[in-house]
Amino acid sequence: MLGLAARRDAGMVTSEYAVGVLAAVAFAAALYKVVTSGQVGEELQGIVGRALDVQM
Repeated sequence: MLGLAARRDAGMVTSEYAVGVLAAVAFAAALYKVVTSGQVGEELQGIVGRALDVQM
Protein backbone atom coordinates (compact mmCIF):
# COMPACT_ATOMS: atom_id res chain seq x y z
CA MET A 1 0.00 0.00 0.00
CA LEU A 2 2.91 2.35 0.62
CA GLY A 3 4.10 1.95 -2.97
CA LEU A 4 0.70 2.97 -4.32
CA ALA A 5 0.70 6.20 -2.29
CA ALA A 6 4.20 7.05 -3.51
CA ARG A 7 3.17 6.59 -7.16
CA ARG A 8 0.10 8.77 -6.70
CA ASP A 9 2.21 11.74 -5.51
CA ALA A 10 4.94 11.39 -8.13
CA GLY A 11 3.65 14.32 -10.23
CA MET A 12 3.60 16.74 -7.33
CA VAL A 13 7.34 17.28 -7.33
CA THR A 14 7.40 18.28 -11.01
CA SER A 15 4.54 20.75 -10.69
CA GLU A 16 6.02 22.34 -7.57
CA TYR A 17 9.38 22.61 -9.31
CA ALA A 18 7.75 24.31 -12.31
CA VAL A 19 5.93 26.82 -10.11
CA GLY A 20 9.16 27.55 -8.24
CA VAL A 21 11.07 28.14 -11.48
CA LEU A 22 8.35 30.47 -12.77
CA ALA A 23 8.39 32.43 -9.52
CA ALA A 24 12.18 32.74 -9.66
CA VAL A 25 12.07 33.95 -13.27
CA ALA A 26 9.39 36.52 -12.44
CA PHE A 27 11.42 37.77 -9.46
CA ALA A 28 14.57 37.97 -11.59
CA ALA A 29 12.73 39.94 -14.29
CA ALA A 30 11.37 42.41 -11.73
CA LEU A 31 14.79 42.79 -10.12
CA TYR A 32 16.37 43.37 -13.54
CA LYS A 33 13.87 46.13 -14.30
CA VAL A 34 14.62 47.83 -10.97
CA VAL A 35 18.39 47.54 -11.32
CA THR A 36 18.43 48.83 -14.90
CA SER A 37 16.29 51.86 -14.11
CA GLY A 38 18.13 55.19 -14.33
CA GLN A 39 18.38 56.26 -10.70
CA VAL A 40 19.16 52.80 -9.34
CA GLY A 41 21.84 52.31 -11.99
CA GLU A 42 23.51 55.57 -11.00
CA GLU A 43 23.41 54.61 -7.33
CA LEU A 44 24.93 51.20 -8.04
CA GLN A 45 27.71 52.79 -10.10
CA GLY A 46 28.40 55.17 -7.24
CA ILE A 47 28.57 52.31 -4.73
CA VAL A 48 30.93 50.30 -6.95
CA GLY A 49 33.07 53.38 -7.58
CA ARG A 50 33.38 54.11 -3.86
CA ALA A 51 34.18 50.46 -3.14
CA LEU A 52 36.99 50.48 -5.70
CA ASP A 53 38.44 53.71 -4.29
CA VAL A 54 38.73 52.33 -0.73
CA GLN A 55 42.30 52.30 0.60
CA MET A 56 43.30 49.03 2.25
